Amino acid sequence: MQNSIYLYIMSISEIIMLILLYLINSRKNKTQVKFTFSALIVCLFIWTFSLSLQILYQNQDIDPFFFEKLAGFGAFFTPVILLLFSQVYVHTKVNFTKKYLLLFIVPIISLVLAFTNEFHHLFVINYALSAKDIIWGPYFTVHSIYSYLCLFVALFSLIRYSVKNSGFFSKQSILIVVGTLIPLVTNIISTYSKDLNLSVYVSPISFTFAMFFFAIAIFKFQFLKVSPIALQKVVDRMSDGYLVLNDDNIIIDFNKSFIENSGFSPVNIRNKNIFELNDREKFPIENDRLEKAINYVKSSTKTVSFEKHIASSNKYYNIEISSIIDNNNFLGTLILFKDITQHMIDLQTIKDNQDLLIEKERLASLGQMIGGIAHNLKTPIMSIAGAAEGLSDLIKEYDNSIEDPNVTIQDHHDIAKDMSEWIDKIKSHTSYMSDVITAVKGQAVAFSEDQMEVFTVEELMKRVNILMKHELKNALIELNFCIHVNTDLELHGNVNSLVQVINNMISNAIQCYEGKKNQAIDLIVEKKDNNIIISIRDYGPGLSDVVKDKLFKEMVTTKGKNGTGLGLFMSYSNIRAHFNGNITVDSEPGKGTTFHIILPL
Repeated sequence: MQNSIYLYIMSISEIIMLILLYLINSRKNKTQVKFTFSALIVCLFIWTFSLSLQILYQNQDIDPFFFEKLAGFGAFFTPVILLLFSQVYVHTKVNFTKKYLLLFIVPIISLVLAFTNEFHHLFVINYALSAKDIIWGPYFTVHSIYSYLCLFVALFSLIRYSVKNSGFFSKQSILIVVGTLIPLVTNIISTYSKDLNLSVYVSPISFTFAMFFFAIAIFKFQFLKVSPIALQKVVDRMSDGYLVLNDDNIIIDFNKSFIENSGFSPVNIRNKNIFELNDREKFPIENDRLEKAINYVKSSTKTVSFEKHIASSNKYYNIEISSIIDNNNFLGTLILFKDITQHMIDLQTIKDNQDLLIEKERLASLGQMIGGIAHNLKTPIMSIAGAAEGLSDLIKEYDNSIEDPNVTIQDHHDIAKDMSEWIDKIKSHTSYMSDVITAVKGQAVAFSEDQMEVFTVEELMKRVNILMKHELKNALIELNFCIHVNTDLELHGNVNSLVQVINNMISNAIQCYEGKKNQAIDLIVEKKDNNIIISIRDYGPGLSDVVKDKLFKEMVTTKGKNGTGLGLFMSYSNIRAHFNGNITVDSEPGKGTTFHIILPL
């Protein structure tokens, strides 16, 4: 009756093992962990199946030890295969060299001595179905020590892995450890405890329970589908750190990067409530903010993210908090710490380089304006000097005429009239000089000013004419002003920025002629749909579709090494920022280009 129960249990285990073997090997991807696990199942199947035959034929005239010999093909190699399986499971992939064949020497010797036992009785002196009645031979001690050594090493590897990864990814490993412990303890008891009348069938049956644990690991936690240690190594190599919290906000998993970046010790944070991490230099998230974010993601599939600077390490992190959900069940919270320090450094570098380019562009514009200033001021200064000389002559003439009886009152009036004319000329020239200085001063500080002011179309055109007059004259280019609105029409914004934008476009138009003389540029001002549109039209070679698509999106230039594309890029930014306007372009190769500055009224 008792043997029938053993047979029934072993039959069930054999069916389970065959099903597992089929399911594992039906998968397309073949890995070492699947191969070694399949080999382990085969060994266990041979072991249990041989002993099942022993029960079936126990009343026949067949030596029971014969079936024990057959079982040896599985039982003797099971500890070694389990050892190899544990190494592959822990390390994902093992480079199996010829030295690994040495592990099979003892099992092979055991198998040979078992089959030749009747000649030397080194393996067993007296075999019986009851463990306490078996008298083992001297070699069996060597076999047992080696087998248990393999089992202990395998078990130690699995336990060590479980302890190391006793968080989110450890349930599979725990099941494997428990499943391995059952046959290990059972075999030790059945082999060395003579007080308990255990059957030889206890050992393979104990492995049946191990198969149950393995089955749970396979089907519930998808064991063998993911290489556990490989996954842990991947997350440890990530530069981004992470924390995994369970439903009670207990830290159950983390990776190496989080430990290294935060400075926490694994012992001090594992299985600790995240709200108990009071070191704000290492963990800079305020509890209130963290609690709100966690509560939010628990009921949402969205991710909460924000940036934080850790002063102690001078690092910047983008912190993302999201939920871990499986089949609509909330499992925990994932807090990801993305190191964006290099990104912030790169942004600062880009900003510094952009500031440098802007400064170069500003200095280039100022240099261009200085040439215009020199020309624009030279003429009025010379005129004022001439007027002063004329006034000096008139003063001398008037002084000499005071006591001259031949000088009439009319003569005095004529001298006064000439003086007044010279003074009017001086006033006119000084006013022009004042306009030049005002325009130049405005452009010199245009990059640092952000003031809103009211100005007229006439004032705008006047400043443009003053600042571009010299460059246009040198290039022998005519600027045609086509004003189709009232010149007293008022605009609102930063006039200096607008002047700079228009001047930059006029300069580009001049340069598009590539030194050709006697060309024309049209500056058109018109009103359309409650917008003021200022158009700068040239009749040059035009722009290609490729260049037009990139304009205003990136710094692109058609001037080669002589241009940066920054001027037009900045012009677009200025119009958007200071006027809430827009810039568009119409261009046709061979017919010219027209830029439209659209300013809402």
